[in-house]
Amino acid sequence: MPEWTLKYADARGEIHQQVAEAASEGELRDRLTGQGYLVYSVRPRSDVGAMAGFRPSRKKINLEKFLIFNQQFVTLIRAGLPILKALDLLTERLSEPKLSVHLRRVREEVKNGALLSEAFARQGVFPPIYVTTVLAGERSGSLPEVIERYIGYQKLALSVRKKLLVSLMYPALLISLVLCLIVFLVTYVVPNFAELYASMQAQLPAPTLILIAIGTTARNYVLLGFAGLVAAVFGFRAWIHTAAGREAVDRVLLKVPVLGEVWIKYQVAQFARVLSTLLIGGIPLMQALDTASDALGTQVLKKVLAGAVKLVREGQSLSGSLRETGVFPSLSIDMIEVGESTGALPAMLGSVAEFYEDDVSTRVTAALSLIEPIIMIFMGIFVAFVLVSLYLPIFSLADTIR
Repeated sequence: MPEWTLKYADARGEIHQQVAEAASEGELRDRLTGQGYLVYSVRPRSDVGAMAGFRPSRKKINLEKFLIFNQQFVTLIRAGLPILKALDLLTERLSEPKLSVHLRRVREEVKNGALLSEAFARQGVFPPIYVTTVLAGERSGSLPEVIERYIGYQKLALSVRKKLLVSLMYPALLISLVLCLIVFLVTYVVPNFAELYASMQAQLPAPTLILIAIGTTARNYVLLGFAGLVAAVFGFRAWIHTAAGREAVDRVLLKVPVLGEVWIKYQVAQFARVLSTLLIGGIPLMQALDTASDALGTQVLKKVLAGAVKLVREGQSLSGSLRETGVFPSLSIDMIEVGESTGALPAMLGSVAEFYEDDVSTRVTAALSLIEPIIMIFMGIFVAFVLVSLYLPIFSLADTIR
């Protein structure tokens, strides 16, 4: 049945926007008029993904600021403020310039008669799950409730992400310091010893000759090497922003013995969390699967899920479709199968997300606990090699003097 976007006023004079199904525009107008509403506009609408002007963008918004905006937005709506008035108040007080620009555009779209979900979708910067969630709220007439579910999801997602970043911060700092120390020893200390030994015309052992050759070469080309490293970093970043680059990096990442398994589990947890949130909000399974697939951060899994979504459209169960991909962990598929058979799929997907989020956190913590001793052992071996190689000629000279 066709869907229509509505803009109407109730008996108290409050303006509402909603999506409704009806065979024709006249039928829908008669229905609303019979319920005592004043109809401003009724027009056909397409799916959120096909809205005019909607284009995915690489630009990103600050999710923490956006979360705060949604918390304030829900509070104002629950207090009885119309959507347009709530947007007016919040856009004037936002401290994030980029987010403020997009929300002002959303306000103008809504003022011109667009639905809130359409207005957010046309900006191309807001998360697909948020646009789909708002659409579900408009369809069901429970916008505050579904936005609160999105807030809960986003809080959990940000919490997991922050926990992983904090865990990675110390090893990254340690590795950076070790690299700086290695560069200092090789490009400064070793060449100075090389000049000393050259002035003494001493016979140098093989380890010392190797180290001096490396040090003097590195000192002569350190600026060129640094420029090459910077160029390589920028080139790599440009390459991974292409579809082929992202897919190649994902395939390599997924094949790394320990890291690949952890990465898959993290993506499974994210997929399950998004899908659970959308299903609880009343989004149909097929549309929820499309949105959850878009939320993933790996192109390989997106392609795999596209095949699974096709199988679901053909009538297969979700668990059976995911099993045929050969990527999802068997335990997650078994849990989803139980959720389907008991009619509690959204709740079971939430359990899958919690289980794998905890598992990822545990594995990352265990892996990072091993990084520090490995780095210290490597650094100790390298420093010992440098010291022994540099001081061997001094010991030989001392024996000669005796």
